[in-house]
Amino acid sequence: MATERLVERLKERLAEFEREFRVDIPERIRQARELGDLRESGEYETAKDRQGFLNAQIGHLQRRIAELSSIDLFRVPKDRVAFGATVHLEDEETGEEKVYRLVASEEVDAAKGWISTASPVGQALLSKRDGDSVVIRTPGGTRRYIISKLVTLHDVLEHETEGLNG
Repeated sequence: MATERLVERLKERLAEFEREFRVDIPERIRQARELGDLRESGEYETAKDRQGFLNAQIGHLQRRIAELSSIDLFRVPKDRVAFGATVHLEDEETGEEKVYRLVASEEVDAAKGWISTASPVGQALLSKRDGDSVVIRTPGGTRRYIISKLVTLHDVLEHETEGLNG
């Protein structure tokens, strides 16, 4: 499942940050102290800044891992737009098609059409059904779309499961 892969990637990154925080940075700070006056040590200041950055990143990653690990599939709708859904939209005026996939914020990739559920487009799409009309407001203006196709997270999981059993 997509969230499990993401959680694994975040755990790997967390382990890298924790190692640097617990092993590399203390060694850099020790070496800087050996050089003498810490008030004028750029190496010491750089190491301390990096230590603060890593500490903040470790806390953020720990929270995101907990949030993503707690996603309850039973609470993700099977027939409406929600996390993990791929939504095909057709512009009511031009007929132009757009495709968006609602993903975690760490996975956002505008070039692929991967958007966060918290984005303006993601918010406009949430809870809509196949065939619904949706108004999307962006800095470029307001557009009306019809949801021409909806593939939910459950649809994807069912397809993946069939592939494993087939």
